[in-house]
Order: sequence, then structure tokens, then C-alpha cells
Amino acid sequence: MGAPRAPHPGLAGRPVYLDYNATTPVDPAVLEAMLPYLATEFGNPSSAHAYGAAAHAAVDEARARVADLVGATAGSSVVFTGSGSEADALAIRGVVLAARPAGRGAHVITQATEHPAVLAACEELRDVHGVRITVLPVDAFGVVDPQAVADAIGPDTVLVTVMHANNETGTIQPIAQIAEIAHARGVLLHTDAAQSVGKITVDVAALGVDLLTVVGHKVYAPKGIAALYLAPGVRLHPVIGGGGQEGGLRAGTENVPYVVGLGRAAGLAAAALADGESARLTALRDQLHAHLDELLPGRVHLNGHPTERLPNTLNVSFDGARALTVLDRLDAVAASAGSACHSGQDKPSPVLTAMGVPHDQAITALRLSLGRWTTSQEIDQAAERIAAAVTTSG
Repeated sequence: MGAPRAPHPGLAGRPVYLDYNATTPVDPAVLEAMLPYLATEFGNPSSAHAYGAAAHAAVDEARARVADLVGATAGSSVVFTGSGSEADALAIRGVVLAARPAGRGAHVITQATEHPAVLAACEELRDVHGVRITVLPVDAFGVVDPQAVADAIGPDTVLVTVMHANNETGTIQPIAQIAEIAHARGVLLHTDAAQSVGKITVDVAALGVDLLTVVGHKVYAPKGIAALYLAPGVRLHPVIGGGGQEGGLRAGTENVPYVVGLGRAAGLAAAALADGESARLTALRDQLHAHLDELLPGRVHLNGHPTERLPNTLNVSFDGARALTVLDRLDAVAASAGSACHSGQDKPSPVLTAMGVPHDQAITALRLSLGRWTTSQEIDQAAERIAAAVTTSG
């Protein structure tokens, strides 16, 4: 079974880090792979000489590694972008504007607990291009009903975009079922897999998706690099026009060091999954939940699906203890109250609100997310510190 390696230099001697869903530390092996392309291999991948050829080969290798991680086959493509938000925008805006150049007359379906990047892209299409947007509700576990997707599809629907796993609760959506429904009606499916890639097996063929977002800083690569998988034959309108890089879909000279870093991270993630990392994280997550239950009997409530969720994610509410108050007292543990995009706001998470979680429970929710360097000893330490903070906060 997978196990953490030597302590990460960014974590040693610091608070227990339980916020891997917000960002991951760069793996030292990723940094090592990047360094030559920051120091000596500085060529432009588009240059027709030896310096450019070396950079071009490095980008090609990274593209192949990302493709392998998500099970992409010949004929598909991987487009590198500057962030997950950009990849989501390229997918959503790209599909709509390729299908309807002016945007009007198109329809997009999404769901209420999507990442803000997806919802923002949909809102921009609605406000600027007149695209009709349907936001479907979720159940108490945060799961969208595939039948609701089927019922929402109309003759003008061009895209369904539903995230693979939620960044706050870890709830995994029934993407394969939704894909089957969408394809039966001639509709494309995009999924933001920022949180699931590297934590569970993600196979684009098994999921049946047409577009899938991968984010570097969620898989131990740097911030500022992401990728979008495209199934064969998918047409997109470019998000950035210019020099024709990335198949003409994302202009701008490739960020070779970061692309290389994402490629190396993809290879490491594939190896970790093969070595049992998902099972290791599941055991630690459940250890944390059980220890909190023991220390705070009757006060701990799970938010999200009890089984169909990411192995590393535990979102729990604590009776009578506001999350931000608890976090203020948690100097020995790094965690969050919901998504990092909404941290610091003493109001219910939009995700939990969409799930129907009562206000008093939602404002006491902590997201505890584990990762590559989390150990069993750290889990026990964190549980004790969290319980103490909850006890003195409520």
C-alpha cells in the first residue's frame, strides 16, 4: 500500500496540513524535473532549432503523461492552460461559441455545487451572449439526479458541465450515467476533475466525457498550470487567439517548466494510485473521523455522501462551534471552512446551502483534506487539536 515518503521541506516543523484540496505542496521530484527548463533548457517550443526542439520534446512528453493519467487514447488531445479556471472557460465557452458563433440560441446545463469557475463561465455566457443556462439542484448528499439532466436537455442544448468530485465535500457525481444521457441526445459533456485526478482512478473512456479539466496545483505541480482533455472530434472556439500554440486553442508561448512539472506530477500520481494511495488515504480519513467522534461524542456530523466521495476528504460540522472560531484557535492544524475560494467568510458555504444543510450546521463545517505526506500520527494529533478547539469554542 502507498505510504508517504520523507517529510516535505515545506511541511516539516509546521502545523499539520489538512488543506490539500486547496492546494498541494510541489513534489520535490516535480521541482527537480522543472529546474533544467528554468536554468539551461530555455528554448521556445516553436523555434526551429536545437533549443526549440528540446523544449518541444519536453512539452510532448508532458502531454503524453497527462493523457496517460486520464486514460486518453490516440486521436484525443490535451491542451495546456494557465489555470483550472481557464481550462473550464475554454471548455464551456469554447463548446458554446463553436456551436453557436454568436452564442444565442444555445443552452448549457450545470448543477448547483459546481466550482465558481464553472458557474462564472456559465454566467458570462448568459450575460454577454444570451445563452440559456440551467442550474440543476442536488440532493442532501450533493448529488445531481441524472434524470434531472435528461429532463433538462432540449433541442438547443449543446453542453452539460458537471464536476467529477466536489472540492468541499468530496462527493462524486454519477458522470458515466450523465454522459450516456447527454450523448444519446447529441450533447457534449464536460467535467471539472480538478479534485478527483490523482486521488482516484480517472478514465475518460469509462466516464464517457468529451472534455475534462486537470489542475496542476491539486496534483503536486505548481500553481499556474492546468490542462484540458478533448475527445476526438470535439470543436472549440479558442479562449485566447494569437500565435496558434496548443492546436490553435490557447495562444501564448508554452510555459515549458510548468508544463514539464505537470507532466512529472501526472507520472507520479499514476504510480501512487497503482501503489494503493487511494486506500491509504481512505484509511486515514476514516481514522480522523472516528477519532473526532470519540473525542466529541454526538457532536460530529458528516456533510456529503457517506461512501461516494473522495478518499482524502472529510467535511464535518461540530454542534455549537462556529467554523471560523475553531480555525482561529487551530494554530497547530491548517484546515478550512469550505472552499479556499470562500475562506474567511463567516457565512454558510454555497455548496452546503445547495445541499439543504441547515444554517446552524453549515456555519460549523470544517473541510479536512489529506494528501501525499499525511501520516497516521499527524491524524491523531490533528483530531486532538481540533477537538480541543471545538470544545473551547462552543
